Amino acid sequence: MNLELLQRFKLDDKNHDYRASETILYALGLGYGSDSTDEEQLAFVYEKGLKAVPSMCNTIAHPGFWIDRPELDIDWVKVLHAEQAFEIHSTIPVEGRMRGDYSILSVEDKGADKGAIMKMQKKLYDHYSNDLCATVTQTLFLRGDGGQGGFGDPGAAPAALPDAEPDAVIDIATIPQIALIYRLSGDLNPIHASPSVARKAGFDRPILHGLCTMGLATRAVISQLCGGDPSRLRFMEVRFSKPVFPGETIRVEFYTGGDAVRFRCRSVERDLVVLDRGTARVSAPAA
Repeated sequence: MNLELLQRFKLDDKNHDYRASETILYALGLGYGSDSTDEEQLAFVYEKGLKAVPSMCNTIAHPGFWIDRPELDIDWVKVLHAEQAFEIHSTIPVEGRMRGDYSILSVEDKGADKGAIMKMQKKLYDHYSNDLCATVTQTLFLRGDGGQGGFGDPGAAPAALPDAEPDAVIDIATIPQIALIYRLSGDLNPIHASPSVARKAGFDRPILHGLCTMGLATRAVISQLCGGDPSRLRFMEVRFSKPVFPGETIRVEFYTGGDAVRFRCRSVERDLVVLDRGTARVSAPAA
């Protein structure tokens, strides 16, 4: 990778006009609406009384697939999504115009044979009021770019979960087409659609977007911790530990009792943790 260029690289601000139909499409990409009798699910996929899923802040003003720019010299086929966090400062509107302000925070060198960790941040602003709606932090694992140095402060890694049985569990089934629906919300990385590109990256078939798995966890958090009210979710942080394959059932395991709720996601079919070290913070219900 071109480390010198990355230190001064700045993505152009991304303006995003979106309508309620895009908010619904995002929710459909998380499997909302799978139960036609569930009023809680309907609130995210029906225009009357529509609510936005807070994790949509991950896809609003998405910069597109920029990691393959030749001048950056990143081995983009080997790039994996490692961690993601978002903090909600004000409720995400169901439609409007938003501005994404991007910056690369750090590159942490893990060694020539171990790759590098790149952390970047998006500040999401309402275009008209200039109010900060969300801060989104993304961490990428550059598997083919270790041993070339680094810069910036990567910060602390998410803490491990308790070694205990979960206090609550929610299962969410996914359909085989889920990645093909989810990618329409902005992440067009071909590893999620093309079998040949997936094989080049070391997978026998396309994998699900990490952010889609995070969105599934967001579904579970809203249902389990927020009483179906997305405005109560203030913060989420996750680590993507293993790839998910479309069609798998995702089991979200909750650990309660502290200032924040911890959680992980497991593939039921493979009995494998696919999203780990999750943290969610929610506000108290309105009086």
